[in-house]
Amino acid sequence: MVKHDLIDKCPVRFFDEAASGGLKTGQLGLITAKKGLGKTSILVQFGLDSLFLDKRLVHVSFDQHSSNVIAWYDSILAEICKKKNIESYDEFADSIIRDRTILNFNQEAFTLPKVVNTIKSLKEGGINVSALVIDGVNLKNVSVEDIKVVADFAKSEKMVVWFSDTNDCAELATTVAADKEPYFATVAHIVQGKEGLYISVLKADGKPVDNSTVKLDTKTLLMCQKD
Repeated sequence: MVKHDLIDKCPVRFFDEAASGGLKTGQLGLITAKKGLGKTSILVQFGLDSLFLDKRLVHVSFDQHSSNVIAWYDSILAEICKKKNIESYDEFADSIIRDRTILNFNQEAFTLPKVVNTIKSLKEGGINVSALVIDGVNLKNVSVEDIKVVADFAKSEKMVVWFSDTNDCAELATTVAADKEPYFATVAHIVQGKEGLYISVLKADGKPVDNSTVKLDTKTLLMCQKD
């Protein structure tokens, strides 16, 4: 019951409000930013939201060790839980992360179709994944055909799939290549502004978006308010 009580308090609700309800089942989403601005923290918030919704999650990381990813989950879950008095926090946290699998790969040797094949293998082993995070992919080195493989798989399996990519550009036309952009229903970019960090929603539910942003807490990097 506690897990479901946290759904309304999850920071992702701010993003959903700014992004036409957020990412839907069967869709791909993309978070971009300069290196070091907090892409992983945002993906972890999406990942935790999926876990709160009783979805089996796989978090694929290409540029961080598994221990670093685990630390992000521990930190952000603890921050979210501060909003609610939870007894036996360790036991509760264990009940959340038991449905999470972290996979760490070298992108040069492990392509997106191989990621899909790994998820299929997990399903054959009895692990039915319904949420996927692919953190740190370099979209410049990924073919349109490979993204299509993930998009088709997400649609057929009714999965939610989030990507992150390092990119300095803050406009939809430049943050993702024109031939790849149609595969992402939602695209957002983390921006360092004069008053702190915020997420600029560039595309939501398949349509371009103007002037829709979500503030980030500069200390915790949690999504904290829709502008």
